[in-house]
Amino acid sequence: MSSPPLCSPSGPPLCSSSGPPLLLVAHGSRSDAADAVVRSLAGAVAAHGPQVEVCYVDVRGPKVVDAVSSLQDRGYDGAVVVPAFLAAGYHVRVDLPAQLAEAGADPARFRTTPAMGPDPLLAAAALDRLRAAGYRDGDAVVLAAAGSSDASAVAQVRLAAGMLSSLVGRKVRVGFAATGTPTVSALVEGLHAAGESRVAVASWLLAPGVFQNRLLDSGAEVVADPLGVHDDVVRALLDRYTAGAAEIARAA
Repeated sequence: MSSPPLCSPSGPPLCSSSGPPLLLVAHGSRSDAADAVVRSLAGAVAAHGPQVEVCYVDVRGPKVVDAVSSLQDRGYDGAVVVPAFLAAGYHVRVDLPAQLAEAGADPARFRTTPAMGPDPLLAAAALDRLRAAGYRDGDAVVLAAAGSSDASAVAQVRLAAGMLSSLVGRKVRVGFAATGTPTVSALVEGLHAAGESRVAVASWLLAPGVFQNRLLDSGAEVVADPLGVHDDVVRALLDRYTAGAAEIARAA
């Protein structure tokens, strides 16, 4: 069965360019390949109607304050702010609100949605990437995230693992590529030692880069690509845009 259309005529004006802009806020990376994924994702979302602007909380520009100023200079008095993060860690909970406040953005008009993840749509995208990489039913599965020192962000990654577990029909363990334990490599090694003949690593990353390379070096039989510009990722962003635009309309 094919997926339902991303834009529904019975729902809010999701596919209308007359709605508020969507301000897609990413972390920022020195990797041009990673940045290209964010830009491509923005383009895929924009193809369904919303005007999409990209900005970053760190590393790259334009920064949040620059993007807000640019929108205001062009006559926009608000936007739906969507954090392009797979969990709501420090950057989402602290950095982004502080930068919006610095820009003088009215929270009622610049409405910030929850982060992209966790979300059942992203779990489905992760499984699709796994299958494309060679996952077989019965393989041990590891959900690999960058990691965070923020306990709430780690809890959200574990929630995402639960979503993926319900799809694969067995426990999905969580490993980290940067911050936190167990590392993906240690987890894969432990699963092999426990008798698992095949381990499949699902990438809970948005784009390629150093962390994805660590997954490729983990010793797993299967390593999925990052979520990237998957239809279900686009759908999740559009869902958040729809909800945020409705909140702005109610406030007005």
